[in-house]
Amino acid sequence: MSERRVTIKDVAARAGVSIATVSNVFSGNKPVNADLQERVQKAARDLSYQVDRAASQLRSGQAKVVGVLVPDLDDVFFTSLVSQLEVMAQKDGYDIIVASSRDDTGLEQSRLRTLLAWRPSGLIVVPCSDAVPAGLDSEFARLPMVFADRVPPEGSIVDTVAIDNREAGEIAARHLLELGHRDIVVAASNLAISPIRERVRGASELIRARGGDPIVIELGSNAERGTEAFVHWLERHPRPSAVIALTNVTTLSTLSALARLRIDIPDPVSVVGFDDYPWMSARKTGLTAIRQPIAEIAAAAWERLRRRMSGDASPPLGSVLQTSLQVRDSVRDLSPAAKDDSESLNLLQDQETKTALNAIH
Repeated sequence: MSERRVTIKDVAARAGVSIATVSNVFSGNKPVNADLQERVQKAARDLSYQVDRAASQLRSGQAKVVGVLVPDLDDVFFTSLVSQLEVMAQKDGYDIIVASSRDDTGLEQSRLRTLLAWRPSGLIVVPCSDAVPAGLDSEFARLPMVFADRVPPEGSIVDTVAIDNREAGEIAARHLLELGHRDIVVAASNLAISPIRERVRGASELIRARGGDPIVIELGSNAERGTEAFVHWLERHPRPSAVIALTNVTTLSTLSALARLRIDIPDPVSVVGFDDYPWMSARKTGLTAIRQPIAEIAAAAWERLRRRMSGDASPPLGSVLQTSLQVRDSVRDLSPAAKDDSESLNLLQDQETKTALNAIH
């Protein structure tokens, strides 16, 4: 026969406090002093007590839970975002339920139904398309929510948090242009997503304005399939001098395709990647990349949602954060000044060699 389930009453008796005090410690509904909190938590650990979230939800009509929906948990950007949100939610006494839409609108709708069945206190959603996820339009009036990352530039009827995607594309292109590159490939993931289109627009318009001729290719959101697509393209087109990869997945696809064809970085092909992770600086040739402020994105999204869950009824706010360029060694300098310096160095080396030979003879 299985042992009896430990209840909140058992924890209260063990800690020598009231049931209400135990409830407040775990729900956060009312403040409890530090000594009592420690006694309750120790009693719960000693008894291996598990909070009954379902019972709590039935009593309150709402769980102290926040739903987070992202397009793909295989994408390190989204897992990093979720990780940051978990830390902040825990500090405020919330649990997080995470779901992935796998970049599929049908699955997105199904995942949202599951999240909504929990009667969450709020939602943070990264849509998998430019459209408002089906089923959410009827929830806006009652349920606090924030859209993050994939936000249409024309705005939204809920709070949004995103980067300046057009500027991000411009930053990458400007760096290459200043170093003399004109034959540039822009590797996008999915042009049906407005933030990606904005990055492409920012990069392409600046390259054209400086006399270049950008080529935009779509590699998708799967690294392996993106690698195959880029290998196929490289085998059939003249080699560019540089590639701008506009997501961390297309960055991986670009690097993998170049490695498969034994094309070195930065000579003959330079690369500017997207996002900034430790592995990018741990390479033999460190990767120059656009850094998205993931911690700041998560903090802004959580702060907006927390305010809404606390009753803030002000008009929707759109937060736009800035990216930055992390310069390393993956871009070759093709500028005229660099060429002159290289020729001068070669001439000096030739003269030194001749001097040495004359001394020998």
